[in-house]
Amino acid sequence: MKLRLDSVPSVPNAKASAIVPRTLRLSMRVALSLLLSSAIASGESRPVPGGRWVATWTAAPMNTQPSDPVVPGFNNQTVREIVRVTLGGQRFRIRLSNEFGSLPVRIESVHVALGGADGTIQPKTECPVTFGGSQSLTLLPGAPALSDPIALAVAPLSHIAVSTYFKDRAPVQTYHLEALQTAFVASGNQVGAEKLDATQTSTSHYFLSAVLVESAEDMRTVVTFGDSITDGARSTVNLDHRYPDRVAERVLATAGMKNVSVVNEGIGGNRVLSDGRGPGALARFDRDVLALPHVSHVIVLEGINDIGWPGTPLESDQSAPTFERIISGYRQLIARAHANNIKIIFASILPFQGAFEGKPFRPYYNAEKDDLRRKVNDWIRSNREADGVVDLDAIMRDPARPGYLRSEFDGGDGLHPNDAGYKAMADAIDLTLLQ
Repeated sequence: MKLRLDSVPSVPNAKASAIVPRTLRLSMRVALSLLLSSAIASGESRPVPGGRWVATWTAAPMNTQPSDPVVPGFNNQTVREIVRVTLGGQRFRIRLSNEFGSLPVRIESVHVALGGADGTIQPKTECPVTFGGSQSLTLLPGAPALSDPIALAVAPLSHIAVSTYFKDRAPVQTYHLEALQTAFVASGNQVGAEKLDATQTSTSHYFLSAVLVESAEDMRTVVTFGDSITDGARSTVNLDHRYPDRVAERVLATAGMKNVSVVNEGIGGNRVLSDGRGPGALARFDRDVLALPHVSHVIVLEGINDIGWPGTPLESDQSAPTFERIISGYRQLIARAHANNIKIIFASILPFQGAFEGKPFRPYYNAEKDDLRRKVNDWIRSNREADGVVDLDAIMRDPARPGYLRSEFDGGDGLHPNDAGYKAMADAIDLTLLQ
């Protein structure tokens, strides 16, 4: 119930008040009193005074490709996706995206709930999501959509299940490939089911790109921005062992930082200067960092694919970018972050000798490419333009073979860390840089 005080005629002065009969003025006062009492008694949910929205989970939208091992579309199906938020709260919003779609996508119903084991939900927490007051929504081509506030009590580092029903055919052209979290697909409308009768599973996110939380406190967000190493490739599915997950755990365990959200805006195969797997860093920085509300810091770990891709089947007809071009790209990120009062921290590029040996991606590594990586790292360590440095190369390289990842941190392909490696990366970050 909403009370519009501007609907009550004003009486600006005594002369004007004489125009309104005394009995009418008395009736108006009584009516106003009754309306106020009714509004208070109704217990209507209102925004928290001084509340603001911050991202508590993200997955950067990207374009699908014909070779991708993803579900091409949905038709009379329910998709349940599980996400782990950093900050908890009482009210949330979700963001859906059709930003790379060429066709509209009709969504019949979305429900959220606290997640349980193996894709189940906690039934008593289940509730519908609305968009402009409606439970259905059409995602327009090239556009995202933000939900209305959702009343749901969630603790920090908890899992939320988002269940979406597509009644009609919904082509998937916008997604996030390496979710490293199981999504469950079932026939028919099962958005409220405690356990889906799933017909298939996937480890990608579909349309879901962000969860925002409301709080009256001075909350803020740290964005981790990069390629597949930020995205968490080779970490264990469903365990939340990506390096940004581990940073979030450290942050929330640190006094004075319990109001800080850490979100993951990594895209596997991403590059600084060129598109490929998703838009390049320079192309997506505005959407994935600057457009998020109340971002205070961004940690950038990106550049290995600019160096490694040329000369491989991924990019056989192009030469590696020059050192000057890569640094020029970094300087653009610095300038754009600082123009928005965001501090930017660079991480040195991990060693990659032996990457993809015996695989079609060869020659991802060669000595000339490694020379370029080392030169870029020297700039990252010595520059005074950014607001901080995390020397991940020094932490992750093998002391006996500096061109290689430490064997205990190697995820198995010579490029991506394993769970232990991602934890070591997170532990290497000086949290005072984020204060």
